Amino acid sequence: MLAGERMSHPVITVSPNTPVTQALRLMKSEHIRRMPVVDKGKLTGMVSEKDMLNASPSQATTLSVWEIPELLDKIKVRDVMSREVLTVSVDTPLEEAARIMADHKVGGLPVLQDGKMVGIITDSSLLRIFLEMLGARELGVRINVLVKNQPGEIAKLGQAIYSLGGNIIALGTFAGEDPSTSELTLKVVGPSLQEVEQLLRPLVVQIKDIRFC
Repeated sequence: MLAGERMSHPVITVSPNTPVTQALRLMKSEHIRRMPVVDKGKLTGMVSEKDMLNASPSQATTLSVWEIPELLDKIKVRDVMSREVLTVSVDTPLEEAARIMADHKVGGLPVLQDGKMVGIITDSSLLRIFLEMLGARELGVRINVLVKNQPGEIAKLGQAIYSLGGNIIALGTFAGEDPSTSELTLKVVGPSLQEVEQLLRPLVVQIKDIRFC
């Protein structure tokens, strides 16, 4: 899966000269937490809700309640935006985009195609994908198992579930408790919880959790 397939588009952007108060109202109305900053069609920065909420003139505390809003209107997006913007391309793998976001502690990445911004990948985008990967929106038997970290383990479980008439609708793989094991989370439809548990228990190192959800 690539960034271009799961990016949000069209992208809501803001100008560097937009007052912070106006940009915050736009974020609230659009239910977003960050926006690319575009000047004459060129990506020049990123601004987040946190950046703008933290923006306040140091002298504001000495002003009257009537003077503060007028002064805040003078603070522009360019004054608080991040100018070094990390980006990805439409053909960047999603896991690479997620790694960049995690390593650099950013909540969104503009997606470029031929140098032009065509979308954005956000932490909300990745959360929706995570839900899909683990089958969180579908009912079934959810089982979390520890298996040996060796070739053929996933195929073995898949064949066993197939023999029971079951269908794996979601599968996630994670690092195990040590290098010799891997942790799998599967969502299975068809067989009952008891049937799945009885089938898989002798095939895995440990069943860590099993439930219908």
